[in-house]
Amino acid sequence: MIQRDTCPIRSFRAWKLASGITEGAVFRGINNRGQLASPRLDSNSVARIVKRACRRAGLDPAPYAGHSLRAGFCTQAYLNGVPELSIMRQSRHQSLDTVRKYIRDRSLFRDNPAAKLGL
Repeated sequence: MIQRDTCPIRSFRAWKLASGITEGAVFRGINNRGQLASPRLDSNSVARIVKRACRRAGLDPAPYAGHSLRAGFCTQAYLNGVPELSIMRQSRHQSLDTVRKYIRDRSLFRDNPAAKLGL
């Protein structure tokens, strides 16, 4: 079930309404005065946004970038039981080998046999 406050469709619609964008690129920079600052985000914008969010959360931003979002999506979708081919359609990966590199191994903690030893 999708949460109202994290639904990507609702977030997208809210952004379009708040920004007043009716044509052109949807994802644009915002200047210090809260105004749309550029025609579109450049190729490094997502990495800068992710790193800034990491710093605000008290995390070391060095290991995070735009690919962190993609890997997180692929990993969580896989852990939630989404088939790899469905993940590939969404993420536009062309091969199983590539999408599997994006799926981080979190089963180490979820299915850890040591946890069943009673230690």
